[in-house]
Amino acid sequence: MASIKNLKKDINYVLGDIIEECYIWELENPKKDTVNTEAIISDVFVTFDSLLGRVSEKNVENKKVHYKAISKDLEVAAAEFIGKVNNL
Repeated sequence: MASIKNLKKDINYVLGDIIEECYIWELENPKKDTVNTEAIISDVFVTFDSLLGRVSEKNVENKKVHYKAISKDLEVAAAEFIGKVNNL
Protein backbone atom coordinates (compact mmCIF):
# COMPACT_ATOMS: atom_id res chain seq x y z
CA MET A 1 0.00 0.00 0.00
CA ALA A 2 1.42 3.32 -1.03
CA SER A 3 -0.01 5.58 1.66
CA ILE A 4 -2.81 6.28 4.07
CA LYS A 5 -3.85 9.18 1.85
CA ASN A 6 -4.38 6.81 -1.09
CA LEU A 7 -6.33 4.39 1.10
CA LYS A 8 -8.67 7.20 2.13
CA LYS A 9 -9.10 8.20 -1.52
CA ASP A 10 -9.85 4.59 -2.48
CA ILE A 11 -12.52 4.36 0.22
CA ASN A 12 -14.06 7.62 -0.92
CA TYR A 13 -14.02 6.84 -4.63
CA VAL A 14 -15.19 3.22 -4.43
CA LEU A 15 -18.06 3.86 -2.05
CA GLY A 16 -18.93 7.11 -3.83
CA ASP A 17 -19.22 5.25 -7.12
CA ILE A 18 -21.60 2.75 -5.54
CA ILE A 19 -23.82 5.57 -4.26
CA GLU A 20 -23.71 7.14 -7.72
CA GLU A 21 -24.84 3.86 -9.29
CA CYS A 22 -27.81 3.78 -6.91
CA TYR A 23 -28.83 7.27 -7.96
CA ILE A 24 -28.43 6.39 -11.63
CA TRP A 25 -30.65 3.34 -11.12
CA GLU A 26 -33.28 5.54 -9.47
CA LEU A 27 -33.18 7.94 -12.44
CA GLU A 28 -33.48 5.12 -14.97
CA ASN A 29 -36.35 3.48 -13.06
CA PRO A 30 -38.52 6.37 -11.84
CA LYS A 31 -41.64 4.24 -11.34
CA LYS A 32 -39.96 1.64 -9.12
CA ASP A 33 -39.73 1.91 -5.35
CA THR A 34 -36.51 3.41 -3.98
CA VAL A 35 -36.57 1.67 -0.60
CA ASN A 36 -33.87 -0.79 -1.63
CA THR A 37 -31.54 1.86 -3.02
CA GLU A 38 -32.00 4.00 0.08
CA ALA A 39 -31.08 1.01 2.24
CA ILE A 40 -27.97 0.36 0.17
CA ILE A 41 -26.93 4.02 0.38
CA SER A 42 -27.47 4.01 4.13
CA ASP A 43 -25.31 0.89 4.49
CA VAL A 44 -22.61 2.45 2.32
CA PHE A 45 -22.49 5.51 4.59
CA VAL A 46 -22.18 3.30 7.68
CA THR A 47 -19.36 1.35 6.03
CA PHE A 48 -17.66 4.58 4.94
CA ASP A 49 -17.71 5.96 8.48
CA SER A 50 -16.49 2.66 9.89
CA LEU A 51 -13.58 2.31 7.48
CA LEU A 52 -12.42 5.91 7.86
CA GLY A 53 -12.65 5.55 11.62
CA ARG A 54 -10.40 2.51 11.44
CA VAL A 55 -7.93 4.37 9.19
CA SER A 56 -7.72 7.17 11.77
CA GLU A 57 -6.85 4.87 14.69
CA LYS A 58 -3.55 5.86 16.29
CA ASN A 59 -2.76 3.00 18.67
CA VAL A 60 -2.10 0.20 16.20
CA GLU A 61 0.61 -2.36 16.83
CA ASN A 62 1.32 -3.41 13.25
CA LYS A 63 0.29 -0.62 10.90
CA LYS A 64 0.98 -2.54 7.70
CA VAL A 65 -1.29 -5.42 8.69
CA HIS A 66 -3.92 -3.01 9.98
CA TYR A 67 -4.12 -1.03 6.73
CA LYS A 68 -4.08 -4.16 4.57
CA ALA A 69 -7.03 -5.48 6.59
CA ILE A 70 -8.91 -2.23 5.98
CA SER A 71 -8.18 -2.46 2.27
CA LYS A 72 -9.41 -6.06 2.20
CA ASP A 73 -12.57 -5.10 4.11
CA LEU A 74 -13.19 -2.34 1.53
CA GLU A 75 -12.94 -4.88 -1.30
CA VAL A 76 -15.36 -7.27 0.43
CA ALA A 77 -17.86 -4.52 1.24
CA ALA A 78 -17.67 -3.09 -2.28
CA ALA A 79 -18.30 -6.50 -3.84
CA GLU A 80 -21.29 -6.98 -1.54
CA PHE A 81 -22.76 -3.58 -2.40
CA ILE A 82 -22.19 -4.07 -6.13
CA GLY A 83 -24.02 -7.38 -5.89
CA LYS A 84 -26.95 -5.66 -4.21
CA VAL A 85 -27.04 -2.92 -6.85
CA ASN A 86 -26.93 -5.50 -9.65
CA ASN A 87 -29.91 -7.31 -8.10
CA LEU A 88 -32.14 -4.23 -8.11
